[in-house]
Amino acid sequence: MRYLLKRLIGAVPTLFIIVTLTFFLMRLAPGRPFDEARRLPAEISAHIEHAYGLDQPLLVQYAHYLRALGHGDLGPSFRYRDFTVNELIAQGLPVTVELGSAALLLAFALGIPAGVYAALRHNRPTDRLTMLLAVLGITIPSFVLLPALALLFGVELRWLPVAGWEPGSLRVLVLPVIALALPPLAYVARLTRASMLEVLRSSYVRTAVAKGLPWHRILARHALKPALIPVAGFLAPAVASIMTGSLVVESIAGMPGVGRYLVQGALNRDYTLVMGMVLLYSTVLIVMGLVVDLLYTWLDPRIRLER
Repeated sequence: MRYLLKRLIGAVPTLFIIVTLTFFLMRLAPGRPFDEARRLPAEISAHIEHAYGLDQPLLVQYAHYLRALGHGDLGPSFRYRDFTVNELIAQGLPVTVELGSAALLLAFALGIPAGVYAALRHNRPTDRLTMLLAVLGITIPSFVLLPALALLFGVELRWLPVAGWEPGSLRVLVLPVIALALPPLAYVARLTRASMLEVLRSSYVRTAVAKGLPWHRILARHALKPALIPVAGFLAPAVASIMTGSLVVESIAGMPGVGRYLVQGALNRDYTLVMGMVLLYSTVLIVMGLVVDLLYTWLDPRIRLER
């Protein structure tokens, strides 16, 4: 508990630095939030900027934003009229969480067994085939894989919907989840294989083999947990990969998640929306880093968090 409190308190300065950098970088970017294709009259433009506080000095805007952020208020969206950033995130976050959680679960549920199987069949045709598929999974980006899957299973075979969103429907999740999960799944398989090969060569595994223990017991009780330590370290990068991939996948699949808000907010100079999305993504990554540390202690009891 002491370690958790230290990490949570230590995350506050990190988030503060991220918020500060994002705030000033957004203001330094060319363009203004209400720049239109048709230039507005000066009086109307001044009135709009005054309503959103954009006519105040930059440091005053920064102080107002920090004060509102301290109360959990991410501010109004400049482009989505009549909506606050809190409301937009609350609407789209369940979709993104459902999509990302399914992709993350699929990546580790299939990647770990594939890596273990490849390690046990080291230098055999099945090992080479598994690693070849893993390399293909790493090299094919989501924005190429998803249209190809949609063309095959949606247009040609008509098995699954190409795009759209239906709450509670699993069919609309299948293709986006596969497209999101394939790159991290390939990384997990390669990491698991390499780590498992190293563990299988260790002295305690050779001792267990010499004692005549069956292979399933050796894997379950002696080899699997140490082999998963590098895989656990990949959890945070996997989450980051899925979050960045969801920006494209949600747009292609027409899913109302929060990923599209970061792209659209940046294009529209929607300062508060971009700030809210960056803060959300940063918080998720910090929490996942903490989860990885806790997983280390479960996989290897010799690791002590306080040290």
